[in-house]
Amino acid sequence: MNQPATRYSSTAIALHWLMALAIVGNFCLGWYMSDLHMSLLRLKLFNYHKWAGVTILLLATLRLLWRLAKRPPADLPAPKWQHVAAHVTHWALYALFFAVPLVGWAYSSASGFPIVLFGVLPLPDFVAKNHELAETLKGLHGTLAWTLITLVGLHIAAVGKHMVIDRDGLLRRMMPGRA
Repeated sequence: MNQPATRYSSTAIALHWLMALAIVGNFCLGWYMSDLHMSLLRLKLFNYHKWAGVTILLLATLRLLWRLAKRPPADLPAPKWQHVAAHVTHWALYALFFAVPLVGWAYSSASGFPIVLFGVLPLPDFVAKNHELAETLKGLHGTLAWTLITLVGLHIAAVGKHMVIDRDGLLRRMMPGRA
């Protein structure tokens, strides 16, 4: 008998946790490095941040393609407003998975600092060097990153609610390993 899935696929789970670690790690790196004085360490960290951003962009592309190709498990019973809030939050997260690194890439281009992925693969510039545009994109990149991390926090809080108040097993659907 063909029953609907109660858990996400192993691929979806792996992409979820890889992206979670990458996003939180890269956010922390970006926050830390933004206040450093100009130094070789700061330049290295900016490159690592850019490489992580491009990696997140690639993972987001894979995750979106997987999500569009594979149906997630059915929603757990909950009031309609919670389903709407969950779906809006998830799609906002997906939008930010793309917007944050793309705006960061454009900021890097406008600043005149191209991205050379892992020090060997130069990526094309999104825009020409432009100081005023770079300043605008810098602020936008920061705002989008803070919005993303805020939504991640909201996502974690919702999972906590499901664990402590609802006790409905929601977290088991996205945990690695067997059910």
